[in-house]
Amino acid sequence: MSDGKAVPETKGVTVELLATVDLGPEIDGMAGRQLRMRMVTIEPGGVFGPMHDHKDRPGTVYVLRGTITDHRNGIATDYGPGVGWAEDRNTLHWLENRGAVPAVEISVDIVRQG
Repeated sequence: MSDGKAVPETKGVTVELLATVDLGPEIDGMAGRQLRMRMVTIEPGGVFGPMHDHKDRPGTVYVLRGTITDHRNGIATDYGPGVGWAEDRNTLHWLENRGAVPAVEISVDIVRQG
């Protein structure tokens, strides 16, 4: 799916919110922001799309099991269990599971409270 075709929409993905921290009372200048931790499961053949950025929403990912393919800048990079990748203001990507088993990641990011 990284051969220039349109990026598919999200399918086969479940997201579980694990924890949040209101950053306003914790850090000056962070009012309206939240530290969020989620567990994301991508089933075999699943896609976390469409193409999206992380402007104003930095984070990091840790892969617990399976393999997640991160598509960015025309390059597909596979991440197995262990430290995954950073998501900063320059990140523009989408994810997929090309493997035969569910892939599970822990995603931690800073988001605006909605």
